[in-house]
Order: sequence, then structure tokens, then C-alpha cells
Amino acid sequence: MDKLEKLNQLRAQSQSGGGEARIARQKAKGKMTARERIDLLLDRGSFHEIDAFVTHRERNFGMDKQKILGDSVITGWGTVDGRLVYVFSQDFTVFGGSLSAVHAEKVVKIMDMAMRNGAPVIGINDSGGARIQEGVVSLGGYADIFLRNTLASGVIPQISAIMGPCAGGAVYSPALTDFIFMVKETSHMFITGPDIVKTVTGEDVTFEELGGASTHASKSGVAHLATETEEDSLYLIRELLSYLPSNNMEDPPFKPSHDDDLRTEEALNTIVPDNPNKPYDIKDAIKLIVDDGEFFEIHENYAPNIVVGFARLGGFSIGIVANQPMVLAGVLDIQSSEKAARFVRFCDAFNIPLIVFEDVPGFLPGVNQEHGGIIRHGAKLLYAFCEATVPKLTVVTRKAYGGAYCVMNSKHIRADLNLAWPTAEIAVMGPDGAVKIIHRGEINEAEDPDARKTELVAEYRELFANPFVAAARGYVDDVILPSETRPRLINALHMLQNKRDHNPPKKHGNMPL
Repeated sequence: MDKLEKLNQLRAQSQSGGGEARIARQKAKGKMTARERIDLLLDRGSFHEIDAFVTHRERNFGMDKQKILGDSVITGWGTVDGRLVYVFSQDFTVFGGSLSAVHAEKVVKIMDMAMRNGAPVIGINDSGGARIQEGVVSLGGYADIFLRNTLASGVIPQISAIMGPCAGGAVYSPALTDFIFMVKETSHMFITGPDIVKTVTGEDVTFEELGGASTHASKSGVAHLATETEEDSLYLIRELLSYLPSNNMEDPPFKPSHDDDLRTEEALNTIVPDNPNKPYDIKDAIKLIVDDGEFFEIHENYAPNIVVGFARLGGFSIGIVANQPMVLAGVLDIQSSEKAARFVRFCDAFNIPLIVFEDVPGFLPGVNQEHGGIIRHGAKLLYAFCEATVPKLTVVTRKAYGGAYCVMNSKHIRADLNLAWPTAEIAVMGPDGAVKIIHRGEINEAEDPDARKTELVAEYRELFANPFVAAARGYVDDVILPSETRPRLINALHMLQNKRDHNPPKKHGNMPL
């Protein structure tokens, strides 16, 4: 056989995966093949595969007679919008996508290359787990990958797409990455499956209820985005990458916009209701401020009392953290504190400026919150903001009460610019609670306690439920018209372009976990 012909034949074998019958079964489940996923994710024709001729080395259980070129994962690199990325895509048609020693070696190789060359890694997961025939060798392969995930954290962006099963030890690699995308109905993540759960606890639960995309996107917070189709996930990964730098030594991509930097929005002047107890949707305000109204929300269905995501202002990529008055009045609780803390730390690691829209009445009270560790979890968000050295801007739209005022990127924890709308109320607590404490005796002794309380609340609101006391102290840098918010923030981003801030030398801090 001619050598060139042999090469072409071997390439064809490698690209055929587990064969036509298994590919047909994959398609019957509504799933793409591993190669189709790569082709859709990357720029057309940009993928360069490596290790296409690798085969497993196991000889027991008849495995020496079952060798497929490339084994159960496809690895290589390509581009997204012309920018280098590394990718691995597990092939369920080959041994159920199970992880062998060589499968792990292939993944580790491209992760090491990504670290050396400063480019993101995207992992497409579709695997039955560890290859049982290889025993502890496959477990060691997982651990090799976990180590790279950890070393790469904060150095290069790591994105996981779950497009099939991901169970047992396999879940910890995606869990160590920055963002997890899942597909409804066809992707599942869990430590132990429904059968084992039934055996151990007696609980009846379906795959989707236990570890489906909707469950992890709304209840556990494991998934950052849940999509209807695989195509949607791959498209959104491309969009997410447009906001991110390739590594921690680069600035995020700047994307010039036709949206006027000096644009004002009169609608913002009336977006906060006159009644301080009436909710409004902070996302309406965000979309009026950012470039072209485009907001890429992360964790939309998890802890919705806080909103996080990416946008652009004047072409600059930014990370937004905003209290959501529409849900639990925007209060901070265990889940929202964790959600926002991790987002803040990601943005800080990758040089993405942070913009905070604050309307927070405090931390959620209750026995469950206290016993669940709200003190410890709330401290995570405080730690994240304190530690962050990227440009940090805060806009107080309404309430900024108590300890939550301090936590939400206040001037005292190194915020660079703190602006307030005239509707802002910055105080230890709301007027009702403050009056009950300060004037308890006076109210009880009054002829008409309710009338006296109403009078005292009005006095307190006049004195303290405004931004000017904080502005007099310099805790707020300026009180602005809401309509001016966009140009003021864009100007601040230009002003802070050369910001340099440093934390004390240390191996690492010990954040509350």
C-alpha cells in the first residue's frame, strides 16, 4: 500500500469514531457527534487535531482486540472569531466516551499547551465515566486533569459544555472550570445516579430531576447556562468568549460600538418608583445603560435576587453585579452571596472592570439563613470585592442599608468611583426599623403612637434616607441624574484605564469557604 494512501486510510478510520451504527444511535438521541460539535463551535476550517492515531494500552478483558484510533476523545485547537482556543470533545460512540489513560493524556496535553500559550480551553463532555476495564489507571487520569484545571484557574478561561452524561468523579473537572453550559433533556451531571440514590436513600428521582440542566441552572447553581439545544450552547460559548481575554495577562477585547458614549436616557429618571417599597426590574435599567442594550446574563435562574453578567460600555467589556428588587426586594442571602462572589473573582482574575448597581435592604434574616451560614457566605462576597484590584464602579440606585452597604462595593473597600441617584437611601437600616429603635420610648408614651411613629419616620427619611449625608463624607463621589449614568460610567472607565492596585505579598488568602 502506498504510504500516502495508508495515511489517508488511517485518517478516515480515526474520523469514523465508533462506526456508523453507534453514530446513528447518537443522532437518534438528538445529539451531535463529537466532531460536529467542534466544527460548529470553531471558525470554519480552523480546527487542527492532534493525537488522532493514539490507541489505548489495556490488554485485559479482551480490550487488546478493541482498539479505535484516537480513542474516546478528540483534541486539538482552532479559532473563535479569529482567536486561538484549545478544545477537547469526548466521543460517546467510542467506548461510551469513557476515560482511559490515553484519553486523559490527550486532554492533559492540550491543557498544558493552552497554559503555555495563554489561550482558553473548552471541554465538551459526553462520557460514561471512568473506563472500568482500566481500573485505578483511569481514576489517576481524572486526577491529572483536575490538577491542570486548578493550575489553570485564573490564568486562562476554562469553559465546560455538558452534552451527555457526566457522572461520578468526572463532574469535578467541569466544577473546577469557570463556566458550565448544559443542554435540557440530554445532559446530566451527578455524583451518584438515580438507581444508587434509590438504593441508599429510598428516594425516587428521574435523571432530569436529579441532575438535569434545569435543576443545575436553578437549584444547585452548578450550571451557569441551560439551553434548549446543543447548537444554542455552542453559539453562546462563542458569544461568552467575545467578552473575555485569552489569558490573565491580556485586557478583554475592545469592541467599538455605534452606540453614542454620551447618550442619556430620560427613562432612567423615572425607573425607580416613588414608593421605596415598590419593586422595579434592575435589568431594565442595565439594558438602557449598556452598549446597544446587550446584556449576557450568567446564572439567570439561580439566586435571581442578584443579577450578574457581561456587557459593554463604550466598547469596554465589563462585568455587572446588581441587586434585583423584583426578587426578595434585592436582599442578599446565602445563594446570591456565593453567586456574586464567584463572578466578582472571575472578573478580577481576567482584568474585567466591575460595575455594581446597588439597591439592597440588607441580608436576609431567618433561622435557616443563620444556621446555613449566612455570616460565612456573605463574607465571601465581601472578601471578593475587597480583594479585587480591577476598576470598580458603584451606582446606588435606591437602598444601601447596613452591612450590605459595605459589602456591595462601597468606597471603604477600595471602590474607585461611587455614584448615587437622588433616589438613593444610604443608612444603617430603613426608616421604620431605625425609628422603632431610636424612638421606642417616645412612641409608646405618645397619645397616638401610630401618628407619632409616622411623623418620626418622615423626619428620619428627610434626614437620612437620601444620598447627601454619605456625599458630605465623601463616601459617595457624586450624586447624578439617572439619565447621565451611561456617559459618567464610560468616562470613568477611560479614566481608570491605567489603574494599578496591589494586594500584600502572600501565597494566597484564606477566604471563608
